Amino acid sequence: MSLEVLSPGLLTTVQDLGRRGFRAFGMPLSGALDPFSLAVGNLVVGNSPGAAGLEVTLAGLGLAFRSERLVCVTGGDLSPRVNGRDIPCWEGVLLREGDVLTFGGAGPGGARCWVCVGGGIDTPPVMGSRSTYLRGKLGGYKGRRLERGDILPLGVPDILSPRGEGFAVPGELRQSSIEGPAVRVIPGPQEGHFTEEGIEVFYNSSYCIDPGSDRMGYRLQGPAVHHREGADIISDAVPWGAVQVPGNGLPIITMADGQTTGGYPKIAAAISADLGLLAAAAPGDSLSFRRCGLGEAAAASRTLKESLDRLRVLLAGYRSRPPRSVPKADRGALRLHFDGGSFDITWEIIGREGR
Repeated sequence: MSLEVLSPGLLTTVQDLGRRGFRAFGMPLSGALDPFSLAVGNLVVGNSPGAAGLEVTLAGLGLAFRSERLVCVTGGDLSPRVNGRDIPCWEGVLLREGDVLTFGGAGPGGARCWVCVGGGIDTPPVMGSRSTYLRGKLGGYKGRRLERGDILPLGVPDILSPRGEGFAVPGELRQSSIEGPAVRVIPGPQEGHFTEEGIEVFYNSSYCIDPGSDRMGYRLQGPAVHHREGADIISDAVPWGAVQVPGNGLPIITMADGQTTGGYPKIAAAISADLGLLAAAAPGDSLSFRRCGLGEAAAASRTLKESLDRLRVLLAGYRSRPPRSVPKADRGALRLHFDGGSFDITWEIIGREGR
């Protein structure tokens, strides 16, 4: 039960919901840049929300399936195809043994997608997580991005997993792209280190994501944000989403693989509910920021949780439907997998009662 990587794409890694509980020791969280999209895809294919899937950036990934699996692609539309035919995103699609899943390139909804497979990607966990931390060379598949010829082990799928075939996630339960509203941020602990003009510039400007950005951080190009005095502080904690401003005045957004401490003042921090907006962005995309309060941030997080709860209810109802009727056939063929072997069986009905 495995996947074969035919083409690794620009950047594809194994990710779950991250390596929690180790930031105090300098270990980044890592995990999917859009935790919500990964959780939605996992629920559709019958996994737990935190099962490991594949994070795909922009284009080029090709996978060969060695067993039948339900698949759900969430996040941006990177033109997924099975055996050359388009398949929908945010929907359960049943792939057969030998099917090939490919991605043609970025389209609506963002620069990244998440591929969730029934049973999950079953690489060995490191510090409680299968997430890939590229700079640390640990987790995921051998601590690195995927390469051509890699064989990814799969876990055992839930018995009801195939019953999710054809289930489409309602539009209101899907994460937005960066083309939507500005990223909401709460004021950072060092907002007072910036001039009033600098703070106004930060909230009223559009910034472009620098080509040198990665899973560690997004460097932004645009109007400089001026400090009152120097740009150095005593190093303190840096959470995912923190917006640091170094001496050149150009903001840096800390992402999932970012360092756990830093010595630049933090003007703001993106709320957790909008991390998906950042994940959808690619180098060259523009983004802006909107100040919000703690109450709005908490309400947004509750909304995402409620969306996952509603999705669970919808999936339970969908999977409980009576199986679709299948026309009776007089002959057929099937492949039986048993005890590590495969057996091709043909059958034929030679008589029916009442005939």
